[in-house]
Amino acid sequence: MGSRKLRWRVAELPTTRAGVERAFSYFIAGVRLGTLAQMIPAVHTGVTTSPHGVAYLACWIAAAVASVTVSVVTLVRRRPLGATASAADFALACLLLALAPLVLESGARFGTWVAYQPGYALSIIITASGVRSLTLWAGGLLGIVISYLVYLGASAGGSMTSTAVGNILTYVVYALVTRMFFGYTRRIAHDADTSRARAAELARREEERRAQVMMHNGVAVMRLLTEPSTEAARSGLIDLAEVELQRMRSYLRGGTQHDGGAAAGSDHHVTLPAMIARVCDRFADLNVDALLDLGAGLSLPAAQAAALERALESLLLNVRGHARADGVVVHLDQDADGSWTLTVRDDGVGFDPAATTSGIGLREVVVGELRRHGLAVEIESAVGEGTTVTISSRPATAAVGADRDALADAA
Repeated sequence: MGSRKLRWRVAELPTTRAGVERAFSYFIAGVRLGTLAQMIPAVHTGVTTSPHGVAYLACWIAAAVASVTVSVVTLVRRRPLGATASAADFALACLLLALAPLVLESGARFGTWVAYQPGYALSIIITASGVRSLTLWAGGLLGIVISYLVYLGASAGGSMTSTAVGNILTYVVYALVTRMFFGYTRRIAHDADTSRARAAELARREEERRAQVMMHNGVAVMRLLTEPSTEAARSGLIDLAEVELQRMRSYLRGGTQHDGGAAAGSDHHVTLPAMIARVCDRFADLNVDALLDLGAGLSLPAAQAAALERALESLLLNVRGHARADGVVVHLDQDADGSWTLTVRDDGVGFDPAATTSGIGLREVVVGELRRHGLAVEIESAVGEGTTVTISSRPATAAVGADRDALADAA
């Protein structure tokens, strides 16, 4: 159980800013404790060979305590040290380098962990590069380089010059690489968090849009049911209300059930003339003239047919609620290449597309949903001249597309 929990903590950290900072804490603890593990075997030799054994041991204990403390604190905090603690970390590394010539025997400054101070300073450079302050990081690195020159003293000359220069370059290179590592990883985590937030916001907006689409026609039907109407009109509205009730139930259950029992995304096809005739029958009080013979045999995928059905219902609900039309003509036509066009024209009061803000019905249920399902929509209207909506399976012309975009964006 313990190893499984540990694997979860290390291998399955979330790719968030908090997760990255926690991963940094593991990295820092690993480097610091690893350095301490290298220091331990040589401590006895260092104490016995040092001209000031007690001072050597005190310095060694300070480094060991700092390594353990930093490891524990970062693991508990789940993020690297702050600016103050990092400054203290750099300061201790500089101090240990400066004091090293006093506690090390002559000639023991290279090639052994008895002289642990340069290795300890390197571990500080690697782990303290996660500090966010660029000034503190650069100042700490400069302090360690200067302290290392003090540490070298007279040993900097002669045969050890190349070793000394190599060690200084190592400090600088490791500092730059680890600084880039910390910064770039944090930026990746920030971008991931931003992308997740953006995706969540888009998902929320999409869900709101779906709710608007699914509920719009039902709300329109309920509004019409509250108004005085003939018995025939009320009977049609009740039928529509039953259809919308089923859709709302399906939506609330997390599905998108189409008429005929086909689920969205399935291979099921719906016969287009039959579906259009079924919708028109629900609006018997509107004097709808359905001319569907030219499209006999046409069928659409279930998802596309469902979107078209909702759009046609929304158009006829608009006619019933706003157009004050004497008649509606629904015409289905099919070309030789298999493309088709559905035209819905009423002789009602019409509207001015340039001066009217389109509502949810036209903007989302008709234009938006049909476009999302690959169908072209053209809306033509003028005050006093009725409205014509043309839905087709082929792209409209560029000019018509521009008109539709202007209408859709008017809201």
